[in-house]
Amino acid sequence: MKRFTPYLLGVLGLFLLGWLGMVYYPYMAFAELRPDRDSTTNEVTPPGLPGTAVQGFRVYAANGCVECHSQYVRDKNEGADIDRKWGNRRTVARDYMNDGDVFLGSSRLGPDLTNVGARQKDAAWYYKLLYRPTSLNAESGMPAYPWLFIKRKIAGQPSADALQLAGEDAPPPGWEVVPNNDARELVGYLRALNRTYPLPEAPEPKE
Repeated sequence: MKRFTPYLLGVLGLFLLGWLGMVYYPYMAFAELRPDRDSTTNEVTPPGLPGTAVQGFRVYAANGCVECHSQYVRDKNEGADIDRKWGNRRTVARDYMNDGDVFLGSSRLGPDLTNVGARQKDAAWYYKLLYRPTSLNAESGMPAYPWLFIKRKIAGQPSADALQLAGEDAPPPGWEVVPNNDARELVGYLRALNRTYPLPEAPEPKE
């Protein structure tokens, strides 16, 4: 039995080191993070999500967007994310401190969404993308999300957020396609994705 004791202690030691490195240290490092306050403007970063975007966060999760899209920007010497204009700097742990769940993602079948709200602000663009992605990019592999929309008869004046559709997607005369609540919340979330604010540990890379 005694000859097995060193092996047992070695296994336990390796397990402890792994636990410290993969669980305890990252947890403590993240738990100690605090928002950064600009001494000149008194602005606090990162900002929290606005109310509608919080609900859209759940719609994003429910529709599996994380399966094809990431939400992290790599440093300039680690990849081409910044050259692709996906962000003006790398993302760091502090960026995610206000997120209940973090959708980093592991696949990039579609573009990274870390700063999609900075790149595209028009809600109508997002609705059209969700309803028929190929209407914006004929080669898009993104699936359509028709269940996020309602086709209905126009009552009085057309809705302000009715989709402007053409061809086979256009509804019959007197009808319109409008986003449902889930679509509005999801688009609110996507438009709120903007981590272009400065952080001391992640300055913009120099040219």
